[in-house]
Amino acid sequence: MSNENITLQEESEDLKRSLSNRHLQLIAIGGAIGTGLFMGSGKTISLAGPSILFIYMIIGLMVFFVMRALGELLLSNLQYKSFIDFSTDLIGPWAGYFVGWTYWLCWITIGIADLSAIIYYLQFFNHGVPFSPMEGVMISIASIVFIMGLNLMTVKLFGELEFWFALIKIIAIVVLILAGLWMIFTGFTSEAGQVASFTNLWNHGGMFPTGADGFLAGFQIAIFAFVGVELVGTTAAETKDPEKNLPKAVNSIPIRIIIFYVLALLIVMSVTPWNKIDPNISPFVNLFSQAGIAAAAIIMNLVVLSSVMSSMNSGVFSTSRMLFGLSREEQAPKPFGRLNRRAVPANALYFSAVCLLLGAALQYFVPDTVKAFTLATTLSTILFILVWIIILWSYLVYYKTRPELHAKSTFKLPGGPLTCYVVITFFIGVIYVLSLQEDTMQALMVSPLWLLILAIGYVCFYKKK
Repeated sequence: MSNENITLQEESEDLKRSLSNRHLQLIAIGGAIGTGLFMGSGKTISLAGPSILFIYMIIGLMVFFVMRALGELLLSNLQYKSFIDFSTDLIGPWAGYFVGWTYWLCWITIGIADLSAIIYYLQFFNHGVPFSPMEGVMISIASIVFIMGLNLMTVKLFGELEFWFALIKIIAIVVLILAGLWMIFTGFTSEAGQVASFTNLWNHGGMFPTGADGFLAGFQIAIFAFVGVELVGTTAAETKDPEKNLPKAVNSIPIRIIIFYVLALLIVMSVTPWNKIDPNISPFVNLFSQAGIAAAAIIMNLVVLSSVMSSMNSGVFSTSRMLFGLSREEQAPKPFGRLNRRAVPANALYFSAVCLLLGAALQYFVPDTVKAFTLATTLSTILFILVWIIILWSYLVYYKTRPELHAKSTFKLPGGPLTCYVVITFFIGVIYVLSLQEDTMQALMVSPLWLLILAIGYVCFYKKK
């Protein structure tokens, strides 16, 4: 075989850089606007009141620093395809194995949470009547098959679909903000007699109406809204001109958080006082329902459904790339490292789909969709925090052992190691906060089981390699 043929074969067996800056920017925004914002913010508001605005700003700042660390590491060596590569290189093979498989499970649990959300929002079109457990399972299976079909297409098509999914979310939130501002400035009065006004933010117990306990409890669900922002890191291997496009995507995160989280929820709580918002109903849907605009509420439900499908689409994409990377590092079965003729890791996709189908059984055994959603989101939040800590740990090793790379970096983490220690301490504090509520404590108690499974798998199958 000629050298030219060998080169072509190697290129065909690697991921292609098919995602443009337009795709990357919208994938990053789509990752930042997740199911947690649309479905989870109602419960967070009921726990923390208007102090939720400060919660989102604090978490947003910490996640931004994680993304800056991730960006500097990926750009320090363009051979790094994802955080599996740099954690393996900087900490050791066990770290790559841990972060890859844990990140895979993160998105599987999010996929299961998204299935709960899909069933929950479809009830709106079923006159609010809950589906039977078997109907829930059938809806889950149909959703998984649909998402699998999208992901088996080319990477460029995935980017295009995510672009439009994210654009729908952005337009919806902008429309909600504009509609809310109109209601506030015209003194709109709902059917329940509530007058839309900015004073609703502090007239019902102040900015911290539920005290320190409520403020801390708000972090439990709020942090889930941010999982997925690091998806930019898993698309790095398939992004054109990463030196230019990756920093753009990362640096725009604070602006997104202010617009899509803080401003949107500020408007929601100004139109409807925080203590009048039903924690079991999306406040985004509720705002239009309060206004008596039935058609707008229907449209908003469709938007929320598209947001959930977008989250699942991103999650299935991410799980397949993690398994692909693990396979190339000989830390997952070899078939996961093979690409089909569209340069998609199809075997990895099939495996993730089977695991999601097993997760669909949760809809049968836990028919309460809100409870199933809370359990799945809490577990994924804990696992995401562990992944973020590994990214920061990798940065600390990089800063110490590769000073020449840090010195010439054009995209440095502000504050360097000190920032890493502050953010790691914050995340450890969030894990403690998760232990304070009964429903989140259940997921916290289950999480060590995953670490045990990982340890057994690594020692028995991959450590010798």
